Amino acid sequence: MTSEKLIKRRQHLRNLVLMAFADGSLGEREVNLVADRCVELGLDDYDLSLAIKSGLSDGAMLEVPSGQSEREALLRDLIRIMAADGRLDEGEKRLFALAAAKMSISAADVERLIDETLTQ
Repeated sequence: MTSEKLIKRRQHLRNLVLMAFADGSLGEREVNLVADRCVELGLDDYDLSLAIKSGLSDGAMLEVPSGQSEREALLRDLIRIMAADGRLDEGEKRLFALAAAKMSISAADVERLIDETLTQ
């Protein structure tokens, strides 16, 4: 894996961890989803521990991917994390809205992504 690809995958994982912590707690389903996604991204336990450490830091911030397909992939994963515990917390909603706004994703596209992701 190229170093650029590795950087993007680690960034994606940090964003997922940030969303998992957005509601103030980290449930078992969220942990499992983040851990599974870590493996799917080709990352290891070290990358996961760094992402968790980053998510717990006071300066943790959402990192916006540059490409449109990467942005949609991130939003889909953020939706899955939000839905993992069966509750949509206000902190999660705010973070998701901020992510979509920073990525210049239209409301219609957000609705489409939510519908597509939750019906899979």
